[in-house]
Amino acid sequence: PHAGPVESKNEAAMSELVPEPRQKPVVPMKPMGINASLLGYIGIDTIIEQMRKKTMKTGFDFNIMVVGQSGLGKSTLVNTLFKSQVSRKSSGWNREEKIPKTVEIKAIGHVIEEGGVKMKLTVIDTPGFGDQINNENCWEPIEKYINEQYEKFLKEEVNIARKKRIPDTRVHCCLYFISPTGHSLRPLDLEFMKHLSKVVNIIPVIAKADTMTLEEKTEFKQRVRKELEVNGIEFYPQKEFDEDLEDKTENDKIRQESMPFAVVGSDKEYQVNGKRVLGRKTPWGIIEVENLNHCEFALLRDFVIRTHLQDLKEVTHNIHYETYRAKRLNGSGGLPPMTVETEEKHESNL
Repeated sequence: PHAGPVESKNEAAMSELVPEPRQKPVVPMKPMGINASLLGYIGIDTIIEQMRKKTMKTGFDFNIMVVGQSGLGKSTLVNTLFKSQVSRKSSGWNREEKIPKTVEIKAIGHVIEEGGVKMKLTVIDTPGFGDQINNENCWEPIEKYINEQYEKFLKEEVNIARKKRIPDTRVHCCLYFISPTGHSLRPLDLEFMKHLSKVVNIIPVIAKADTMTLEEKTEFKQRVRKELEVNGIEFYPQKEFDEDLEDKTENDKIRQESMPFAVVGSDKEYQVNGKRVLGRKTPWGIIEVENLNHCEFALLRDFVIRTHLQDLKEVTHNIHYETYRAKRLNGSGGLPPMTVETEEKHESNL
C-alpha cells in the first residue's frame, strides 16, 4: 500500500536533480618537479626493431597476378620486376627458347632473398585473356580463382584449432595489361576491370610502350584514365581507402600522373656506356627498361615493391577479404557449410 507515495517521492527527487549543471571532472594537477628530462630513456623506440626482427624471421608473402592478351609481355615483365625467372619454372624452359603460351591459370612460387629479407613470391599467370572468338564472361575463371583463395583462407580461419600462421594465397595485386593501341580501351578491358576491381587490387599497365611515340603515350594515358573514370572503375590505390592527408597527396599524384604505367619489359642485358642494362635492342638504339626517359618501368617497380607492397596486402586483407568474408558468413548463417564428412564427425562428438 505504501509503494505509491515512495515512488512519487523518488520521482520528485529525480526531477529536482535533472536541471542541476553537471560538474566538470577535476583535472589532476601535474606532479610538481617531474619533467621529461628527469624520466630519461625508456626504450619505446626499440618496439620498431622488435617488430622488424619478428617479421624478418617469419618472412613475407606476396602474390601477384598478371592478366591481359597473349603476347603483351606479361611473363617477361614479371621476370623484369623481380630480376629473376619467376614467371615460369626455370627448369621448364631455357632462356633461349620461346616462352610457352599460358593456357591455364598457373601459380608459381619462389623464395626471393635480399639483404637478409625473405619473400615468398607467387606469380599467378593467367591464360591470354580475351584471345578467344567468343569472350563472353571470360573473366569468370579469374574471378573464381581469386574468390577460391579467399575461401581457402576463411576455412582455415574458422577452424576451432587454427594454425598460428595461415598460409596466404590471396591475390594481393593484379597487373592488368592494356594493349598499346593508342585508341580507346576495348569493351572487354572495361568489363573485366569493372568486375574485378570489386574483388582485387587492379593496377592498369600499358604494355610494350616502346611501340608508341612520347606524344601518343601521353595522350593514350590520359584517355585510359578518362575512360576508367567515366565507367566508374576504381583501380588501386582507391580514393576511399586513403587514410590520411599524406597518403591522399601521394596517391593523388600517382592516380593523376603515373597511372596507367606505360612500361617495357625485358630480361636481356646489353652493354651501354660500359654498364650492363636490361633493355630491348632496336636498329636505332637500345631501349633501357630502367631508364625513366625511356619508359615508366622503374616507377611501377617502386610503386609495387618499394612504397605500396605492404599497403596492397593490407587493402586485400581489410577490404577485399573482409567484404568476401562478411558476404559469405551472412549467406551461410555464420559458418561455411559443412561437408558430409564433417557432419558425421560432428554428430559422433555429440
